[in-house]
Amino acid sequence: MVCVAAFIVLSLVGVFVAFLSIFKRDIGRKYWAVFKKSWGCVGKKVRLQKCETNFKDDVKNSLLSKVVLKHPKWVKPLGTAIEIFSVAIVFITIWSLVESVKALLAIWVFGTCNVSQPASCALGAEVCGIDAEEPKNPLEWTGRWFGEWGEIFANIPDRFHDWPVEDYLVEPYSFARPYQDGKPLALDIFDPGCTVCMQSYKNQIESGFFENYNTVLMVYPIETGANEYKFNNSDLIARYMHAATLLETNYAPEIIKRLFTESNKEGQNYQAYMMSLDREDAEKELQKWLKDFGAEKAQLARIKELSQGEEVTEIMQKIKETVEEKIHAKGIPTLIYDGKKHHGLYKAE
Repeated sequence: MVCVAAFIVLSLVGVFVAFLSIFKRDIGRKYWAVFKKSWGCVGKKVRLQKCETNFKDDVKNSLLSKVVLKHPKWVKPLGTAIEIFSVAIVFITIWSLVESVKALLAIWVFGTCNVSQPASCALGAEVCGIDAEEPKNPLEWTGRWFGEWGEIFANIPDRFHDWPVEDYLVEPYSFARPYQDGKPLALDIFDPGCTVCMQSYKNQIESGFFENYNTVLMVYPIETGANEYKFNNSDLIARYMHAATLLETNYAPEIIKRLFTESNKEGQNYQAYMMSLDREDAEKELQKWLKDFGAEKAQLARIKELSQGEEVTEIMQKIKETVEEKIHAKGIPTLIYDGKKHHGLYKAE
C-alpha cells in the first residue's frame, strides 16, 4: 500500500517537479527514476502481483533515515504510522475519484452535481433546489448515498428520449400569453418564491420566449415537509392561480407577471414583499390584485373558496407527482420545449 500511496503523491507533485526541472534538470531525472519505479509497483498491484519490497523499503527508509539515528525506538511506531497514512491516502484518492464520477454523471443527468441538495452545486445550473431531507444518522446517510447512484442510473434514459410537452400537462392550465395558433408548446415549471424563477421569467420576456412559444405555466411550490414550503406564501399564490384558472379567467398569468416584474409603492419587488407578509395579509394583497385585474366581488369570493378546496389540492398533488416522478426535476425552474428538458435559469439569447 505504501508504493501505491507514493505513486499518488508523486503524481500530484509531478506538476511542480516538471516546472522546476526546466531550471534544474537533475531534479527531473531523479524524480522520473522514482516515479517509474512507483508506476511499476502500481502496475503489479493492478495485475494482483506482489509489489517489489525494495521500493517500499526505500520509501520508508528515506522517511525514517533521520529518526533512526536520534530516536531508534520511534522507528517501529512511525513505520506503522506510515502504513496507516498510506492506506488513508489510497482510500481518499479512490473516494475522490468515485465522487467525481458521480458528480459528473449527476450534472449530465440532472444538471446538478448534488442529487439531494441541488442548489449547493456550484458547477450545475442555477436553480432553487428540491432538496431531500437531511439524513439523521450514518445508516441513513449511507442509504442515501447508494440511493443517489440508483437515481442517476435510473434517469440516464431521460437524456436520450424526446420530451413532448403534451405528456406532462396537468389540467386545467393557463398560458403565459394568449394562445397563438401555429406556435409550439413550452412548459415552464416554477415556484412563486424562487428568485431564480423570477430572473428566468424576466429573461424569457426579454428574449421574446413567450411570443415564440405557447408557454404553459406550471406552478410548483417546493415542499420541505408535510404542508410546509420552502418559500413563505408560495403555496397560497399557487392556490390562487389554480383557482383563477378553474374559473376560466386570465388572472393566473397576470398574478405571476405582477409578482415577478412589478414593485409596490415603496419600490420593493412584489416577490420579496409577498414572501415577507403573514398568510392573512398576503391573501388580502392577492384579493387586491384580482380587483385590479377586473375581478368582481362574486368572483373574488369564488376564487377564495376554490383556493381552499379539495379540487385545487388535488391539482397541486398531480403537479407534484408530475414534476418529481415523471419529469424527475431536481431543481426549478425547469423548462420543456423543442423536445428537450432544460435545467435551471433560462438565459436570454
